[in-house]
Amino acid sequence: MEDLFGAEGNASELMDQATTLVMTYAPKVVLAIVTLIVGLWLINRFIAVLDQKLGQKDPTLNKFLCGLFSALLKILLLISVASMVGIATTSFIAIVGAAGLAVGLALQGSLANFAGGVLILIFKPFKVGDVIDAQGYLGSVREITILYTIVDTFDNRRVVIPNGQLANASLTNMSVYDTRRCDMSFGIGYGDDIDKAKSVIKGLIEADDRALSDPAPMIVVGGLGESSVDLTVRAWTKSADLWPFYWDMQEKVKKAFDAEGISIPFPQRDVHMYKTE
Repeated sequence: MEDLFGAEGNASELMDQATTLVMTYAPKVVLAIVTLIVGLWLINRFIAVLDQKLGQKDPTLNKFLCGLFSALLKILLLISVASMVGIATTSFIAIVGAAGLAVGLALQGSLANFAGGVLILIFKPFKVGDVIDAQGYLGSVREITILYTIVDTFDNRRVVIPNGQLANASLTNMSVYDTRRCDMSFGIGYGDDIDKAKSVIKGLIEADDRALSDPAPMIVVGGLGESSVDLTVRAWTKSADLWPFYWDMQEKVKKAFDAEGISIPFPQRDVHMYKTE
């Protein structure tokens, strides 16, 4: 009988302790859950507003800051919810710090990409929409994220380049200036009239509206080759017109030289055969 009453007493005591724990922690857990739900909703709303505002002013900074603020705010929210439940935040922060150190050592490359992204956004060697030539790829910058820069090439490929590589290597930004110089070279025969060839090329450039008059185009003898006199041509166009102008000039010059009787020589070799006894 004593064992029975002792067991009933222990069960009653456990029930009292369970009731006390529920009464003590249930409101905190409920409040923490509500705080977590409301906090996540507010963070999402804030990020949406930030995305809208920055998207109108600086698309380059937009995705980067939205992703960074979203991660930081969610970490702070989790720490706050943990403290509401009763978890010691000091030890929790210490654990997070130790875990962050371990993760940081394991993800050194990603941290380098993160630092590279920060440098790109601060110094702005390029922005969204610019045409760049970097890491062996030529294309238009579509997006700059926390770790990577996304480039769309002109043959419709999407390239993801780590920010660390872009921040620590040379690149060419072809969208900084409104105008660009178009460099071309045309060879004529040694027996052809140089002044006539220069006049033909000059007329073709002046007749093309895409060629700018200031700076004035330059046509000079750039070199004397093995079988040709090489004319160097430099004309300025708007950046968007550079390649269409270049390709059209190649065809126009060839047709004009043919019409004017100006030859475009190609490499030739004279072979002499000797008969030996």
